[in-house]
Amino acid sequence: MTEKEAYVAFNLAGGYGSAKVAELAAREGSVAAAWESVRDAVARGGGNVDFAAEMRLAAKYGVAVVTPADGEYPAALLAARSHPLALYVKGSPAALSKPCVAIVGTRRATSYGLSVARNLACDLAADGWAVVSGLALGIDAEAHRGALDANGATVGVLGSALDRFYPEENRALAHEIVAKGGAVVSEFPFGRGPDAQTFPQRNHVVAGLCRGVVAVEAPRKSGTLITASLAADLGRTVMAIPGRIDSNASAGCNALIRDGARLVRDARDVQRELSELSMVCAPAAPRAAKVPAPPAPQTPAPPENIPYTLEESVVMRNVDDAPVSMDVLLRKTGLPPAKLNVACISLRMKGRLDFLPGNRVAAASSRLR
Repeated sequence: MTEKEAYVAFNLAGGYGSAKVAELAAREGSVAAAWESVRDAVARGGGNVDFAAEMRLAAKYGVAVVTPADGEYPAALLAARSHPLALYVKGSPAALSKPCVAIVGTRRATSYGLSVARNLACDLAADGWAVVSGLALGIDAEAHRGALDANGATVGVLGSALDRFYPEENRALAHEIVAKGGAVVSEFPFGRGPDAQTFPQRNHVVAGLCRGVVAVEAPRKSGTLITASLAADLGRTVMAIPGRIDSNASAGCNALIRDGARLVRDARDVQRELSELSMVCAPAAPRAAKVPAPPAPQTPAPPENIPYTLEESVVMRNVDDAPVSMDVLLRKTGLPPAKLNVACISLRMKGRLDFLPGNRVAAASSRLR
């Protein structure tokens, strides 16, 4: 078994984040050896892992499966504290390694938000940035269209597998993204439909790919705020477009600005916030100045011992080896839904929590014994 095949197998098995795989690989000597050490236990637990069949499906659909063992895996995402074990890419994998800015926002956007998102994306793409978003309706879709208007690169990150495309209304947009040199990407194996877990995981990939995230329009309870929180946790620059103080559609963005996000009005403001990266985006910059593709790691480093936040501590006090639904966890912790989602995603990134089918989670420690 190759390292690439082992990463695909772990991704199919579920319950194994990059931190956990790194710990196993450090103990066993390689990712392939780590998989061999758990393969029988996965099979006994009912896991049906056929990485060869998965790769055949990828070939059938014209999809590139990119793992941390591949040079095409985006360096920005690989450097994040946690990263997907496999990326399913339709289109150009190289688009993921361009200097990226995420533009995100609500599905129920106003005409103001839609116009700002499209114009901002168009100007950033014209300056050499790849625009990343979630291929959702509303702000996300307009951001992708704005980048296409400038004949620039754009990357759509799905909250479902590529063969379970969602939302259907944006399928034609996804085809256009691929046709014009961009990429549509998912971390989920074929057959995985969208659910309450997949979208926060999608938001983590959006944040991880980018140098900065711009929230264009979002209410107070919004996945956009989860993306912004994840971006801040990863050390990315969080920016927001201000809106009317009496507009519910802009309440989340205004709150982000109040809490420390950088207020931006146009592409020039975004460029100034990311000024230390501007030379990467200049058309005349030498090829070596662009983000390099990462080397193929043979033995990932074990995760650091990162302390818990208050919310993460509350979650960990209420989970154990037995899977628990997010609805039950919401009642047990008393945390607001947005904070609970952020805490669970962060704990998954730290290798302390498993995300399981059926919108359930469980403490991750037992899987390493």
